[in-house]
Amino acid sequence: MSEHDQQEHDQPEHRSGFASFVGRPNAGKSTLTNALVGSKIAITSDKPQTTRTVVRGIVHRPDAQLVLVDTPGLHRPRTLLGERLNDLVTTTWAEVDVVAVCFPSNEKIGPGDRFIVGELAKVRRTTKIAIATKTDLASPERIGEHLLAIQALGQETGTDWAEIVPVSAKAGDQVDLLADLLVGLLPEGPPLYPEGELTDSPEEVLVAELVREAALDGVRDELPHSIAVVVEEMGLREGRPEGKPLLDIHANLYVERDSQKGIVIGRKGARLRQVGTAARQQIEAMLGTPVYLDLHVKVAKDWQRDPRQLRKLGF
Repeated sequence: MSEHDQQEHDQPEHRSGFASFVGRPNAGKSTLTNALVGSKIAITSDKPQTTRTVVRGIVHRPDAQLVLVDTPGLHRPRTLLGERLNDLVTTTWAEVDVVAVCFPSNEKIGPGDRFIVGELAKVRRTTKIAIATKTDLASPERIGEHLLAIQALGQETGTDWAEIVPVSAKAGDQVDLLADLLVGLLPEGPPLYPEGELTDSPEEVLVAELVREAALDGVRDELPHSIAVVVEEMGLREGRPEGKPLLDIHANLYVERDSQKGIVIGRKGARLRQVGTAARQQIEAMLGTPVYLDLHVKVAKDWQRDPRQLRKLGF
C-alpha cells in the first residue's frame, strides 16, 4: 500500500444525511436546530404550530453534512390544514435518516408525547433517538427520572431508541455531543448542499415566517394560528448608492375574520406598526440589509378550511 493509499485509508469517510426533530409544541425543537446550525433560522416561539414550512438547517463539518428537516408539529387534525400538515410529517419521517424526539426535561411525559411516539412507531426503517431537552431547567434528580421515563415510553410503544441524550440548547450543554451522535447515524456520502448554505428555504419563506412570528407575538391566545403571510414582492430598490442598499418587501397578512383584522391592526394602527418594526429588525438581522417593510392586513374568510385558498397561501 503506497503512502497516498494509506492516507486515504486512514481518513474517515464523509457522511451526509437528514435528521428531523419532533416533539410536542414548545419541546425545544427550533432552539436546538438553531444551536446546532449556529444561526437563527428556524422560527423559535412558544406557541404551537408556528413552523409550517419544512425549514432545513444545515450543519457543515469537515467530516459530515447534517441537514435538519423541521417538520410541522404533529397534532390531531381538526381542519384541512391540520390534515395536510400531518401528511407532510409522516412522509418527511419516512424520508429522513434519523428522527430525534424531543422531551422537555422540565415537564413530565404526557399524552401528547405518547401520541407522537405512537405515530413514529409506524415508520419502521428510520433510526430513532430521544433527546431530553431544556436540562438547564431541571435538577439532576429530575433529569434522571426523565431519562428513565423516556426509556419506559420506548418499551411501551415498541420503539428502540438508538440513543437517549440530555441536552440544553440554551446553555450549550451536550450540543456538540448530540451533533456527533447524529452524524454517526448518517450514511456515508458526499455533501448534499454547497458550503456556506444554512437553509434551503427561499428567503421569501423565511421572511414570511418572521412576519408571522411578529404578528402572533402578544396575541397568541386570540389568534392561535389563523394568520398566513404571503410575501407579494421583494427586491432591492433601484437607484440606491453602491454602499447603501435597501430591500423593499411588500407582504400581506391574511386573517379569517374582520374581528381578527382589528386585533392585528390595533388601536389607530399601533399594533401593526409594532409588528412591522419587530419583523423588520429580525429580517434585517437575518439578511444583513436595511429593509423597508410594507404590511397590509387582509381577510380571507375561513382560509384554513378552503382548499383553493390553502393553495393560494402556499400550503
